[in-house]
Amino acid sequence: MIQRTHPSTAIRLAFTAVSTSLVCIATMVFSVYVPHTRGFFNIGETMIYTTALIFGPFIGSFAGGVGSMLADVLLGYPYYAPATLVIKACEGLIVGILGRKRPKFSSKLLWKAFTFSVGLVAGVLLSSIGSLYYSGAVELYVGIPPPLSPNIVFAIPSVFWYSLGALLVLLITLTGFVLEPEFGWLFLATLVGGTAMVTGYFLYQQFLLFPLFGIEVLAAAEIPVNIGQMVIGTAVAIPTVKIVLRSLPQLRS
Repeated sequence: MIQRTHPSTAIRLAFTAVSTSLVCIATMVFSVYVPHTRGFFNIGETMIYTTALIFGPFIGSFAGGVGSMLADVLLGYPYYAPATLVIKACEGLIVGILGRKRPKFSSKLLWKAFTFSVGLVAGVLLSSIGSLYYSGAVELYVGIPPPLSPNIVFAIPSVFWYSLGALLVLLITLTGFVLEPEFGWLFLATLVGGTAMVTGYFLYQQFLLFPLFGIEVLAAAEIPVNIGQMVIGTAVAIPTVKIVLRSLPQLRS
């Protein structure tokens, strides 16, 4: 019998500190200003999902909440920091729990059908949100802290998002049918956690931001931006998790 060892408290603290830093850096280092919504897209979700799926709900929750909150403060958005701490912590917690609570289907065929369905949903979301809200002229800000002026201004055609969505469906389906039938469950875990994030920010912007800080925003306009972060974060995090766990299988313990 092979006994699985649990990491010491010191190692868990080290993982937590590193993951929190990576979430903060990922949130700050890459942002895209979208004139249509006057919102910002960042890639912080990629590290939140990666951390939660590898290290579990507690480290994922702490790193997601604290790392993202620190990024808000450092970027000059302190009025979002309290909400971010709670919302992103819940997001990491949900993804971490679901990632380790995989259901048992009676056959691989059911798992393959499930994975295809999840891939189809993710692809449709990516295509529709991208083509509607991320097409046309966008401004790219790269750096810590982000520069005052965009590094690059470029145009994205709608067909790019349709192609990317179709490619995402194809990759998820092939992975589920050829390599791992249960692959879709990881996508579902991140989509559920991401939905909690989108809902949390909408409620905060709609009902609390103005009473607490006197700041008015069009909460509905930020929904597509946050959905975009969720889908892109999922698409990047899942392969990253697979590569890390394949290279460092000891992390599975």
